[in-house]
Amino acid sequence: MDRTASTPHPTRDPARDGIPLPLAPESLAETGLEPQFLLRFVLKSTYVTNLETPTAIADYVKLPEQVVDDVFEAAKAQKLVEVLGLADPRRSIYRYALTAAGRDWAIEALQQCAYTGPAPVSLDAYRAQVAAQSISRDQITPQSMARVLSHLVLPAGTIERLGPAANSGKALLLYGPPGNGKTSVAVAIGKAFDQSIYLPHCIEADGQIIRFYDPVVHTAQPAEQRANGATRQPDSRWVRCRRPVVLTGGELTIEMLDLCFDPISKSYEAPAHLKATGGVYIADDLGRQRVRPLDLINRWILPLERRIDFLTLHTGKKIELPFDQLVVLSTNSPPHELIDDAGLRRIPYKFRVPVPTPTLYEAILQQVCEAQGLALPDAVVGYLLEEFYPKTRVPMSAAHPKFLVDHVIERCRFQGIEPRLDLEFIHDAVENLLVEGEPPPIAGR
Repeated sequence: MDRTASTPHPTRDPARDGIPLPLAPESLAETGLEPQFLLRFVLKSTYVTNLETPTAIADYVKLPEQVVDDVFEAAKAQKLVEVLGLADPRRSIYRYALTAAGRDWAIEALQQCAYTGPAPVSLDAYRAQVAAQSISRDQITPQSMARVLSHLVLPAGTIERLGPAANSGKALLLYGPPGNGKTSVAVAIGKAFDQSIYLPHCIEADGQIIRFYDPVVHTAQPAEQRANGATRQPDSRWVRCRRPVVLTGGELTIEMLDLCFDPISKSYEAPAHLKATGGVYIADDLGRQRVRPLDLINRWILPLERRIDFLTLHTGKKIELPFDQLVVLSTNSPPHELIDDAGLRRIPYKFRVPVPTPTLYEAILQQVCEAQGLALPDAVVGYLLEEFYPKTRVPMSAAHPKFLVDHVIERCRFQGIEPRLDLEFIHDAVENLLVEGEPPPIAGR
C-alpha cells in the first residue's frame, strides 16, 4: 500500500496552540526539587565532570547559573566546597573545588544514584505539563489526515473513519490479513499530529530519577529562546519535540510496561508507552508476543479507562503518572481470538484493513512502478490478476507489488541489464510467493 515516503509536516508554534512554555526557575524553590536532593546532585556532577564554575555546571545540569550559584553558596556554608579564586573578574564568577567532606558527599550520592546530566523535573511539574499539552488539544483535520495517508492506496472512506478515531485519543484496533498496511496506517496517524510539545530529560519521583527523553524515539525541535512577552528563558530541563510515535512489536512483554531499574546507574528508564506520552503508542503484531494478548489488554484496562497509570519503583512504592497517548493496536489475527469482550469494550474504535481489490492492487502496482521509473505493461497486470492469483490461490496482498518489483530489479541488476518489467521476469519473481506446490502458471498456458 505504500507508494512513496511521506513528506515531513510543519511543526506549529506551541505558544500559538496554547501550550505553555516551561520557564527557567529563578530560585531553588522554583526547581520543584528538594534542596538536599539538588545539593547532592550538583556535588556529584562537579565530582564527575571536574568543572569548577557555576556557569559550567549550570550548562551541564541545564539549570540557570543563579540557581547553581545558590547551591554552591549553600555547599560553601557547609564546608563542602572551597573557593579557588576568580574565574572571570568582570562578572565575579568564582572557581570552586570540592573539599574532602564534599568529595565524600559526592561519592555517597553517586553510590545512591550514578546518573548525572540534565537535572530532573518534579513529578508535579511533569503532570501539569502533560495536562497542558494533552494530545486531545491537537485536532486532526481531514486535510492533515489525507496528507499523511497520501502515500498509501486505501479503500474509499478510510479517512472518514480513521480521523474521528485519532481525534478521540482513545484506543484504536487495526486488524486484517498481513501485508496490507496496518503498521503504515498506524505510523501515518502519528504524523497527523503536528503540534510540538515539551518533554523532560528526566523526572524525579520520591528521590528517584526516571530517564525520559530518548533521541531514538523523540524528535527534538529548535528550542524557543523565550516565551512571547516574557523576560525569562525557557527551562532547559525540557526538550521541545514533535508529538512522539513509539512502536513496539513482538518483543513486547508485561515487564516492559513498567519502569526499568538499572542496577549500575541506580536510575530508571521510562517504559516505551510512557515515552509516547503526548503522542501515539503502537503495539504492533498483537498475538506474536511471548505474553498472551489478553494479559496485555488487562494491563491497559485502567490506563485506557482512567487515563492514569501506576508504575512501581524498586522500593515497592507505586507512582501515579498520566496516561495521555493514542494507543493503536495492530494484529493479523481475528480480534475475538485474542481479546475477550471485556477487553474489546475498552477499545472503542476498530478498523479492518482489508485485502486490496483488483482495482486497488493495480493502483498500488502502478505507483510502485512509477517510483522506480518502470513502465507497467498490461500483460503483466492481466497475468497477475487473471492467472497467477486465481490459479495458485495465493492470497492477494498490498505488499506484493513492491515485493515483485524489487525482485525484478535485482534480477536485472544481476544480469547487468536495464530494469524492465516483463512476463519473463514476473514469472521468476512470483515463484518467491510460492513456498510449496506447483510452479506458477505461465501466461497463455
